[in-house]
Amino acid sequence: MSIFYNDLMDRLSELHAEIEKSLDGLPSDALDWVPGPEMNSITVLVTHLTGAEQYWIGVAVNEPHERDRAVEFLTKGLGLEELKARVVSTEDFARQALTSLSIKDLETLRHSPRKDKTFSVGWCLAHALEHSAIHTGHIQLTRQLWDMRKPVS
Repeated sequence: MSIFYNDLMDRLSELHAEIEKSLDGLPSDALDWVPGPEMNSITVLVTHLTGAEQYWIGVAVNEPHERDRAVEFLTKGLGLEELKARVVSTEDFARQALTSLSIKDLETLRHSPRKDKTFSVGWCLAHALEHSAIHTGHIQLTRQLWDMRKPVS
């Protein structure tokens, strides 16, 4: 794998480690807790982040993953170990997929079936990283809000 793809994978791995850190020690009721209107639970955020990351990296390697984006936002009831397994599985997928790419591939155009639009491999990978970083921050903030909430008396 080239230095560029190693660096990209390192960055994704750092984000995945931050997600796992945010999940550590959470009770099951925290996973589906929604801190406020128009906000998402940690379960939804992890499900959506991993679905999107696998999709966009899949588009980059010309093997888009099937996903139902709307269903990702309805996900409930997953356990801590299942959420962590999704993060690990996504990282394994990304690492394997990136080994098939060269620097020249960054300018190659790929078709996104979900968007019915064409994107460069570079755009797909940049979007996957950006999207994962944004939602990692949402997961961290939701964890902080959970830790700060006032106990119900």
